[in-house]
Amino acid sequence: MKKSCLLNNKLIKTITSIFLFQIMSCSSIDGEVSKLVSSMTLEEKIGQMTQVDYRYLADKADIGKYFLGSILSGGGSTPPTNQPSSWVDLYNSFQGEALKTRLKIPLIYGIDAVHGHNNVLGATMFPHNIGLGCANDKALVQEIAAATAAEVKATGLDWTFAPCVAVAQDERWGRTYESFSEDSEIVTELGVASTIGYQGRTLNKNSVLACAKHFVGDGNTVFGTGTNWYKIDRGDVVLDEEELRSKYIKPFQESIKMGVGSIMVSYNSWKGKKLHGHKYLINDVLKKELKFDGIVVSDWAGINELDKDYKTCIIQSINAGIDMNMVPGSLNPDDNSYDDFIRLAIESVKEGSIPMERIDDAVSRILKIKKKLGLFDKPIKAPKNTDVVGSKKHRDLARKSVRKSLVLLKNKGDILPLNKDSGKITLVGEHADNIGYQSGGWTIHWQGGSGDITPGTTILDAFKSAVADSNSIHYSKYGENLLNPDMVVVVVGEKPYSEGVGDRESLHLSDEDIKLLKKVKNSNLPYVVVLISGRPMIINEALAESDAFVAAWLPGTEGGGISDVIFGDYNFTGRLSMTWPKSMKQIPINYGDSNYDPLFQFGFGLSYKK
Repeated sequence: MKKSCLLNNKLIKTITSIFLFQIMSCSSIDGEVSKLVSSMTLEEKIGQMTQVDYRYLADKADIGKYFLGSILSGGGSTPPTNQPSSWVDLYNSFQGEALKTRLKIPLIYGIDAVHGHNNVLGATMFPHNIGLGCANDKALVQEIAAATAAEVKATGLDWTFAPCVAVAQDERWGRTYESFSEDSEIVTELGVASTIGYQGRTLNKNSVLACAKHFVGDGNTVFGTGTNWYKIDRGDVVLDEEELRSKYIKPFQESIKMGVGSIMVSYNSWKGKKLHGHKYLINDVLKKELKFDGIVVSDWAGINELDKDYKTCIIQSINAGIDMNMVPGSLNPDDNSYDDFIRLAIESVKEGSIPMERIDDAVSRILKIKKKLGLFDKPIKAPKNTDVVGSKKHRDLARKSVRKSLVLLKNKGDILPLNKDSGKITLVGEHADNIGYQSGGWTIHWQGGSGDITPGTTILDAFKSAVADSNSIHYSKYGENLLNPDMVVVVVGEKPYSEGVGDRESLHLSDEDIKLLKKVKNSNLPYVVVLISGRPMIINEALAESDAFVAAWLPGTEGGGISDVIFGDYNFTGRLSMTWPKSMKQIPINYGDSNYDPLFQFGFGLSYKK
């Protein structure tokens, strides 16, 4: 009893010490930041609030000229030589410019590392969130985020624009695969797990800054209300506030409790008002009510949609509570660039349209995060540990995550698992031998790509490695010359896309896929369908005529996770995190709807009989 009391007292003292240390540390940072802000000019402050994509940086000397606070690499924004060490060199060259300024305030460098460090050639590409939602394993998701953070840190960068905590409700949305689930609870739990993986339990020098996005409601935009010629992306949310809070704000609320350091504002509107200018939701709800004390960052040129007049956009967004604006640069001569943003923001403050108090709050938030990350102490990064990028340990983790994300939708006559040692197997379809296709969007390029865009294991390669005799595996890209195998595995699906480019009016399989499946059906051979997609599709005919059907989502670079399960080394454990519709007439369809009658309900998934 005495021993137990002593242990409890020791534990209490330890926890108390940690708590007091954190309070003193925060107090010290607050004091340092307050002093620094008081010494800054208006130009230096506005510079800190400006984030520019390095591709559109006219001259790296502009970092010092405009006192830029942040650089980012959007999708496909890479060094000329896309190697880990090149990223470190790029980072240091930009940081060197920042350190030439009067106050030597370091940059913070952000990147869209959303399913691994996906801009970097040779990095580990994990399954996209929709697959991880089907795995629904908090420990696994945390481990994936930590592995991604390690690869990001190894390249010198500080900040990832992840996790996405959208609650996707309409499969036609091109960002569906960025969502863990249609269920807010799953999104909340896995979003928190991701945040812990990126940052650790507290934000510190070993952390990669996480960014919960997109605030708020972007998974529930109404089809047909999209902007920028998109069908649904950047559209309008018409929910009442109670539902907005309970279902869509909740993941952000819990991420804030876990200490997420940044939150990105969404392109969408709520009841006709764009979120980038929504003072009630950003300032009153997010900052004051939920007590978020980190950086609120805009999406890519997100403020531009507020008004036709760019100066009005700047005034509305900053006054609404956005701390850092992703300008991000000049895409073409007619676009507003960072020099326009800085000039007009300064002008707006001087004329009283933006209060200095709001500027000081934004800059203080930015500097506090930089302090917590240790950027002031070690702004220049050493090119060490770059071998962690794409390491075997991380690829093994990715392979495991693929295994756990797969969902078995049909297995007629227990045709699966396949036997490694008997018979010939023909793989059919472009997707069977295409790293780009199986990885999806946000892979090396913004919209993804085709072919060997980064090192990895295709499904075909994985099958050949899995069997004793690789010659027993035949490949027929277009379903010709099947060579009378004992089994056919047809790999079909979507081609890569991201954001609004992926918005679709129809989710039927492509004409090419339908033609391919008919060709295989007419061969009268037993066949398995593996579907590569960023969302549930309309698959009725393909499902009915196949012997087995596997939803593989967007597995990333490690196709071995698919062969592991199809050959029975591991069982299917994935369960649908999104409802699977029977027809387009049912969309949007979600668990709990009235007259809920899907093809496969939320939570469905078969396993092998033991």
